Amino acid sequence: MFYNIYQAIFNCVSSASASLSQVRQAHAHILKAGLFGNVQLTTRLLSVYANNLCFYDVNLVLDSIPEPDLFSFSTLIHAFAKLNQFDHVLGVFSQMLSRGLVPDSFVLPSAIKSCAGLRALKAGRQVHGVAYVSGLTSDSVVESSLVHMYLKCHKIGDALVLFDRMPEKDVVIWSAMIAGYSRQGLGDKAKELFFEMRKKGVEPNMVSWNGMISGLCNCGSHIEGLMFFQTMFSEGFRPDGSTISCILPSIGHLEDLVMGTQVHGYVNKQGIGSDKFVVSALIDMYGRCACALEMSQVFDETDQMEIGSCNAFLTGLSRNGLVDTALEAFRRFKAQEMGLNVVTWTSIIASCSQNGKDLETLEFFRAMQDEGLEPNFITIPSLIPACGNIAALAHGKAIHCFSIRKGIVDDVYVGSSLIDMYAKCGRIQLSRRCFDRMPTRNLVSWNAIMRGYAMHGNARETIEMFHMMLQSGQTPDVITFTCLLSACSQNGLTEEGWHYFTNMSTEHGIEAKLEHYACMVTLLSRVGKLDEAYSLIKKMPFQPDACIWGALLSSCKVHHNLSLGEIAARKLFELEPDNPGSYILLSNIYASKGMWGEVNRIRGVMKSMGLRKNPGCSWIEFGRRVHMLLAGDKSHPQMGLILEKLDKLSIEMNKFGYYPDTSNVLQDVEEQDKAQILCGHSEKLAVVLGLLNTSPGQPLQVIKNLRICDDCHAVIKFISSFEQREIYVRDTNRFHHFKDGFCSCGEYW
Repeated sequence: MFYNIYQAIFNCVSSASASLSQVRQAHAHILKAGLFGNVQLTTRLLSVYANNLCFYDVNLVLDSIPEPDLFSFSTLIHAFAKLNQFDHVLGVFSQMLSRGLVPDSFVLPSAIKSCAGLRALKAGRQVHGVAYVSGLTSDSVVESSLVHMYLKCHKIGDALVLFDRMPEKDVVIWSAMIAGYSRQGLGDKAKELFFEMRKKGVEPNMVSWNGMISGLCNCGSHIEGLMFFQTMFSEGFRPDGSTISCILPSIGHLEDLVMGTQVHGYVNKQGIGSDKFVVSALIDMYGRCACALEMSQVFDETDQMEIGSCNAFLTGLSRNGLVDTALEAFRRFKAQEMGLNVVTWTSIIASCSQNGKDLETLEFFRAMQDEGLEPNFITIPSLIPACGNIAALAHGKAIHCFSIRKGIVDDVYVGSSLIDMYAKCGRIQLSRRCFDRMPTRNLVSWNAIMRGYAMHGNARETIEMFHMMLQSGQTPDVITFTCLLSACSQNGLTEEGWHYFTNMSTEHGIEAKLEHYACMVTLLSRVGKLDEAYSLIKKMPFQPDACIWGALLSSCKVHHNLSLGEIAARKLFELEPDNPGSYILLSNIYASKGMWGEVNRIRGVMKSMGLRKNPGCSWIEFGRRVHMLLAGDKSHPQMGLILEKLDKLSIEMNKFGYYPDTSNVLQDVEEQDKAQILCGHSEKLAVVLGLLNTSPGQPLQVIKNLRICDDCHAVIKFISSFEQREIYVRDTNRFHHFKDGFCSCGEYW
């Protein structure tokens, strides 16, 4: 009778088809029959409960056993380890040690694996100590597990010590070490181990090859990674999904479309096109190779959309300038509740920021925060330029504070972005403060502060920073000299400009690029040396581009030089036939000389080509929002108040002897009409909107998409004095800081 009961209970707890309720009934019978001394029954119960993650029942069984032995604990540890319940493995392992039981070579690897899975280095070192005391560190399985654990915890030095002591090393442990070095970007060390392994007669397996290829690709050795990939293939190894997802990004970086399409063909042939990592890598590769159509085809043919491939698709669209398509795709993903993560939001924010959609960038940032997602160290550098581009100082300061709270402000790229942002918002002093507080600086940082000073027309400070940079041991590049020459051109420093233009090649070995010639042409032509500027253009070692001819034409307009203006304009019409700016500049030169027939001819050409003058546009920030105003646009809800305020200011200006400067209204209309046209200039409208919506004495910041005109410059000088406001205006040329009726440009602009 007793045997029958025992057999029935044993069969129940041993049956794979038994339900949990049946097992619990059997458990109750065991308690009732006093069978807890039976090792077979209790071990089976522990195993069943562990496999079903019934932690409470596991503890009940353990507490019911008078003297649980090593076998009981081993059963639990193996079951939990198999299910990756690493916390519970370590909990049971700790209980086992507290009962004075010594682990064997079968238990220790599971405990070590759990430490690796949790990246629990402290616990891992303790388990290592237990293995050492138990005399099991020489066991090959234990030793191998410890090496893997230290690699997972990024302690490659500790792993190497154990690895070097191992008398016998199989391909698994060699591969683990190679992959470990690869993960840390130590491609040279991984390569050294790879060749040493082969030298010792151990042939690599797929893990070895993948680790090697991954290491080289991750540390930027794309060509070498590709060579290893080809060698692997030639030696008879067939790349798997891991190999493909490692090599495709390198193919994309190299823009090797031929190799990319060959790998894509292999993916289709091997049937691994459903691997989500392979799909994302293919999308990324085609995006980097500027193959938007092929990229979209890969994405559209995916059986199941996954967030990784969606992120790669958005990034690829952005990289190819298809920002509107990216926005449409993002909204579609959101509507489909794709579970967008911080990478997705960062991708669309970066897409808008890199493609001139600065207002949308800030809107997406706010929406991202509303979703409960916090930006990371990649999001922040994408946001900061957008704040600078539209002078959204309040937003920029808020993002600066966020980067301080998150501890990423010391990142050299975040710091450099902040320098640039504050400079573009007119706060060059804050740029310098950010620069001075940077714990480390690179070339990007030095160039950012120099570009900021140059933008503000502070040539002396730009030159001073250049010499400080040289003293620090930093080597200048082409951007450095662009900043220097730009600063010289902003201040008419002809001698200094020629010095640095020559010095660039003679002392620093940097050959002048188009942008450097453009700066020199601008410098010479601005000070009226138009013939010298034209002579320099003719001596250039390469064909001048539209930027060069545009600089000359712009100065011809300022100095009323018709003959050179016509030469520059003809060149621009050839290079950029659809750019209305060139036609407008030539038309203005004709108008300044009263040649209205030529003005009408140019306008007729523009009309026949469907070209229109780009409207003046200005941005101003207040109330944590950026407001945009267009020249002549009456749609703004406060336009009535703006025009009323402008009229009152005009009356006050007339009292002080100011009258509108209509010389820049190059239209054949009456003086009264010209004055009316000037009233509609967007920078005037933006400044007055700021006066109406901010507290007295509060500084105003305006961004203009075109060069500020003489009349607006004079009016804003008056307003700064009359209203006692500091007014910052950034146009396409430079920064103007108006205060007490004076401008920082010193009338040289």
